Amino acid sequence: MPEVFRFLTAGESHGECLTTVIDGVPAGLALTDAHINEDLARRQRGYGRGGRMKIERDQVHISAGVRWGLTLGSPITLTIANRDWENWKGTMSPGPPEPGAATKEVTRPRPGHADLAGAMKYGHHDIRNVLERSSARETTARVAAAAVAKRLLAEFGITILSHVVGIGAVRVSPDLDLTWDDIRQRAEASEVRCADSAVETEMIAAIDDAKAKGDTLGGVFEVVALGCPVGLGSYVQWDRRLDGRIAQALCSIQAIKGVEFGLGFETARRSGSQVHDEILFDPAGGFRRTTNNAGGLEGGVTNGQPVIVRAAMKPLSTLRTPLRSVDLRTREAVEAVVERSDVSAVPAAGIVGEAMMALALVTPFLEKFGGDSIDEIRRNFQAYQDALKSW
Repeated sequence: MPEVFRFLTAGESHGECLTTVIDGVPAGLALTDAHINEDLARRQRGYGRGGRMKIERDQVHISAGVRWGLTLGSPITLTIANRDWENWKGTMSPGPPEPGAATKEVTRPRPGHADLAGAMKYGHHDIRNVLERSSARETTARVAAAAVAKRLLAEFGITILSHVVGIGAVRVSPDLDLTWDDIRQRAEASEVRCADSAVETEMIAAIDDAKAKGDTLGGVFEVVALGCPVGLGSYVQWDRRLDGRIAQALCSIQAIKGVEFGLGFETARRSGSQVHDEILFDPAGGFRRTTNNAGGLEGGVTNGQPVIVRAAMKPLSTLRTPLRSVDLRTREAVEAVVERSDVSAVPAAGIVGEAMMALALVTPFLEKFGGDSIDEIRRNFQAYQDALKSW
């Protein structure tokens, strides 16, 4: 179905810039570059990141759709310059290459990357034409777009956090007894965005070990949306179910191979009496639950509890001890190309996960409460909240 909040990203990893154009943002939303730059900076942090993050200092330029700090209701254009472009002008020039210029052609595909399948699909014999766009550098533009969605949702009490619950074989105990505020604060203070300081030390050691071996590590991060009202999403059509929308959004992140909600795959190992969240009622507080095994979604609809989602990220495909491959030109057995990369990007992936959660929530929110201005949405939202009090 058509998206109310629409966006497109453009740009290559080593191109001049990354751009996103957003349509569907109501008028009157307070928005400055500082709102966006905060999340861009968070995406660049994390233990195990590579040399690229030492070069880039991502800053957004708002060139359309905002005047005097308020959105106009027209499309918004955001641009993030690539500082490394200065070193890649010849290789990535939109015009014909200069005679004798280094092209940095790539012909040795990496197992696990889009390299080979992408080259075959689009007919490219230089894999750089694939890897420049399939690179996770593209998520910079998504994080920028999502910062706008976050600003909109925050106006109505919806906030999003993330934290890392596993890197490699190291896992946080599911019995971690902390408030969401504590988890948020601890994750932001941690090099690997882990809320358990003891486990954080083990995660760092695992990353160091993988680096020494020329290997990479994946992991699991959790994204939580707080303050979602009852009724976002719908059960009436498959493509309106919010859990489906969120799963698609998270699985669109580079290297994500699995998503689960609430108890997730654990629900398959338990009986129904151990899974479903019992419904209670009291006149003062209304309907409530004492558990949230469903992860805040029932029948594709938010039920008023925190929306809790975990995503599994595979180890990155670029290994400094490369795997076997085949050269596209010669068909000879070779080692895969080694591009500049990270040892582990799970902490950064959590920030991208927040972005995709926000982008998955903002359209169903606007479908239910939408209007042309923030004031109109606020009236619609308040009327619905008042109606819920009569239940």
